[in-house]
Amino acid sequence: MRPKAKYAVIHRHRGEYPISVMCKFFGVSRSGYYCFKKRLGETDRDAVVAKEIEECQRRTDKTYGYRRVWKWLKGRNIQRDPKTVLRIMKKYGLLSEVRRRRQWVNLGQQVHKYENLLNRQFRAVRPNEKWVTDISYIHTKEGILYLSMIRDLYDNSIVAYKTASRQTVNLVLDTIRLAMKKEKVAAELQLHSDQGFQYTSQAYFKLTQSYGITPSMSRKGNPYDNAMAENFFSILKTECIYRHKPKT
Repeated sequence: MRPKAKYAVIHRHRGEYPISVMCKFFGVSRSGYYCFKKRLGETDRDAVVAKEIEECQRRTDKTYGYRRVWKWLKGRNIQRDPKTVLRIMKKYGLLSEVRRRRQWVNLGQQVHKYENLLNRQFRAVRPNEKWVTDISYIHTKEGILYLSMIRDLYDNSIVAYKTASRQTVNLVLDTIRLAMKKEKVAAELQLHSDQGFQYTSQAYFKLTQSYGITPSMSRKGNPYDNAMAENFFSILKTECIYRHKPKT
């Protein structure tokens, strides 16, 4: 992982862990981080706040309205007035989806949780031994697009990705199917994710079982457990999306 990517992850989680601890964990200097932070301050302020709001909505499955998001930001020492928070949420498509979600999420479905088998061992000795996966949003000129990807820890390549207008279970399942169609997996494959509802679903359980995939899952509230997936989205958004908003 490049230093710039490490600094981006540290900055994203600065309200959760001490800067010194995170710098030590990633093997970078505090002075380097603060130089990164200073340069970051020169970019679009809305984009920086949007990244924090995205993290809030990711953790809460986009159930927070702007007032709760505003309080959440205050808890992370990010001072913005509520109307500014609402404006940024509208601008980046981060408004609550509670009402829409009731139409398609089965709250009574079986939930599966898995052990953290990856345990932050982010290196693999062979291809298709350890994969990590996650979903994030991309703000385009035509609206919000959700990106689901799978990354191989052997060479950090992207094995497969799919996009959709909603972050559904099927988006994740289609990504796995595409990856398995492209790759020849001879040995046991471990697939690591966070605890999003897509990854705890019965459909995800059945599909991984059918392919002989062993699921691994981050502990609750531990984003470092899936740092390589977070790292990919951080680089993508910092170096591409926030600089050049895609059309579609």
